[in-house]
Amino acid sequence: METHKHDLSHLFRQLGYSGAPEHIDQFIATHRLDKGVPLADAMFWTPAQAHFLRRALAEDSDWSEVVDMLAVRLTR
Repeated sequence: METHKHDLSHLFRQLGYSGAPEHIDQFIATHRLDKGVPLADAMFWTPAQAHFLRRALAEDSDWSEVVDMLAVRLTR
């Protein structure tokens, strides 16, 4: 089990994206999540990415806090 805290940069790299702050900001600026839609149900994720996000939240893993943070930043 991992015991360190993750941040958005680590999450984006885990999802297969660049973890550079400017790339994260660009992603957030161009992707939106409607209020009430679970993050993993957003249409812009691949099936593997959606699975990772669902699992992170369901298992309350070390990733869950940063996954929640991303959901807040993407929500309209």
